Amino acid sequence: MTSDDLRAWQSAMQFTYDSAADALGVSRATYANYINDHTRIPKMLGLACAALCAKLESWTA
Repeated sequence: MTSDDLRAWQSAMQFTYDSAADALGVSRATYANYINDHTRIPKMLGLACAALCAKLESWTA
């Protein structure tokens, strides 16, 4: 996932910086670092974005 992909996801989900960060379980500062290409976006975050887009809930066994 690239920062452009993350921006597109945020827009598609109609999230603000704060609501996107909250949905992904990261701080606003960490989210901003992802958006601004200051920090590599982990694969796990891309998977979380896909899960949220698909309206999946947390896994429980």
